[in-house]
Amino acid sequence: MGTDLSLLRLLQLVSPGLPIGMYSYSQGLERAVDDGWVSTPDAAREWIGGVLQTSMTRVDVPILLRLLSAWQNQDLAAVTHWSQTLTACRETSELRAEDRQTGQALAKLLVKLDMPEAQAWQRQSEATLATVFSLAAVRWGIDPRLAAMGYVWGWLENQVLCAVKLVPLGQVAGQQLLQALAAQIPAQVDAAMSLDDDDIGGSAFGLALASSRHEMQYSRLFRS
Repeated sequence: MGTDLSLLRLLQLVSPGLPIGMYSYSQGLERAVDDGWVSTPDAAREWIGGVLQTSMTRVDVPILLRLLSAWQNQDLAAVTHWSQTLTACRETSELRAEDRQTGQALAKLLVKLDMPEAQAWQRQSEATLATVFSLAAVRWGIDPRLAAMGYVWGWLENQVLCAVKLVPLGQVAGQQLLQALAAQIPAQVDAAMSLDDDDIGGSAFGLALASSRHEMQYSRLFRS
């Protein structure tokens, strides 16, 4: 029963209906579409898959795993360290703002869901989505590998939904894209789990460039 409940809690955490505003962010994809870099289903697959393999696998997931361990060991110094490290890896102000705003929003939600430890992160400038997501995963007894896969799935689903709106893609094409890229998640998470601390880091230059250009985009649908 405990395992069943933890799975349901994970589904709750990664649901697109979670009220933390993830639908407001495209992570530079809007600018990439506007500049003509992404204009077909194949281009969308290459763009999102590239970010998955570089940024998510080499930065977000390994740091998420360390945050999970830090919360499990009640090591708040390590939580702060890895939160700051993740923020430092964000190459534009809008990507840093997205992480802070979604992390704080999730903290506010968790307080309402009887998780008082999240209280301190509601206005914490060092909050990131991974910081607060990992807190919830530990307190709800979610297996670390499953938590990591769920975290990547939530990111991937949001990126595909953005592509459906922006490229645009049809709903079927969006599901085909989601199916193809989701098949990579287990291997990418396993690769992230094998990284040592000194191996963490990576840059998706196109993402950084698109995000910085998006900050100056005159007309846009998304906050990042």
